[in-house]
Amino acid sequence: MNSSFRIILASNSPRRKALLKAIGLNFSTITISCEENYPDNLPISKIATFLAEKKAEHADPQLIDQSTILITADTIVVAKGKVLGKPENRGEAMEMLQLLSGCAHQVFTGVCIVFKGEKILLSDVTTVYFRQLTSGEMTYYTDHYKPFDKAGAYGIQEWIGMIGIEKIEGTYFNVMGLPVNKVYDVLRKNGVFEAF
Repeated sequence: MNSSFRIILASNSPRRKALLKAIGLNFSTITISCEENYPDNLPISKIATFLAEKKAEHADPQLIDQSTILITADTIVVAKGKVLGKPENRGEAMEMLQLLSGCAHQVFTGVCIVFKGEKILLSDVTTVYFRQLTSGEMTYYTDHYKPFDKAGAYGIQEWIGMIGIEKIEGTYFNVMGLPVNKVYDVLRKNGVFEAF
């Protein structure tokens, strides 16, 4: 469906890969190594976009030419004013789930699209409402699904999302890790989806 542009997704996330494939995009993937830190005074709403742009800046410049589109993204979960990244171990995952249980939290995803020397920054936020989770449910999910590659220690599309989430305000796919509707819109306007 997409044109002759070479598209690179700089992400190891299987969810982001699946979402881009689902809208008919042909792309390759790379891994970018950079520390995911940010200034202490940065507003919470800007963190994910800052990190997505930072990843783009660490891409090998030899990979990017005028016919290449680079896509980077970052997702954070914010609960009770605390920024939750990816848990490093089982204990951290359980702590995060306990923080989310019975409360609303926000999921912010930032995207940086680099095309013809220009950076296009996108962001989205979704509010997610969890019912009160039992200790057994949190233990079962952590032990069986091992959500150590997910911000906030959960995947909305997995068991814990199916049984625990009461409602969301905003875009479901943003919680999965990519506001794919906004990415599609930028790519379409730049001639990637020629049929539309």
